[in-house]
Amino acid sequence: MIIIENTLVSEDLVQSYFCCNLAECKGWCCVDGDAGAPLEPQEIEEIKKQLAHIKPYMSPEGITTMELEGISTRDITGGIVTTLNPGKECVFTFFKNGIAFCAIEKAFLDGKLSFQKPVSCHLYPVRVNRYETFDAVNVHQWHVCAQAWKEGQEKGIPLYRYLKVPLIRKYGEEWYKQLEAAAEHLSAGSGD
Repeated sequence: MIIIENTLVSEDLVQSYFCCNLAECKGWCCVDGDAGAPLEPQEIEEIKKQLAHIKPYMSPEGITTMELEGISTRDITGGIVTTLNPGKECVFTFFKNGIAFCAIEKAFLDGKLSFQKPVSCHLYPVRVNRYETFDAVNVHQWHVCAQAWKEGQEKGIPLYRYLKVPLIRKYGEEWYKQLEAAAEHLSAGSGD
């Protein structure tokens, strides 16, 4: 494990390789899983504030579910997550050519809002578990991302570099610099 400020970081973050292949996985991380995407309290407020810009990108089913159940709910651990369409995908998911996309991110990419998407989605396949005095930053291995792990290895893209923007978004520039230094130290120690 790597200790940076108030985080305990899995060495997998700096020793794994990753490059998302949306054409291969079809955005399945927005569709499958035990619950919706984890949300930060401020993200709920931001989504509510920007809903008029997000709604045009949502599916009719997502809009209906959101209007009935809200944008968020609690998962089995008590965490706040995005609401799911009945037994299916996140309410903010829409499909184009068989690929799942995020309505929040689409609105962001079209210049409609400054909020890209929930940071938990932006960080995937990294998952953050909060404890009283620290965050555990772990890598989630899921068969849906098999091609992304393979392509990352083939292209030589370390996971922490692939996720540079969301990691900085979550923990800041100084934290990321410390992560880079830890990665260099681990790499030098392994003889890579």
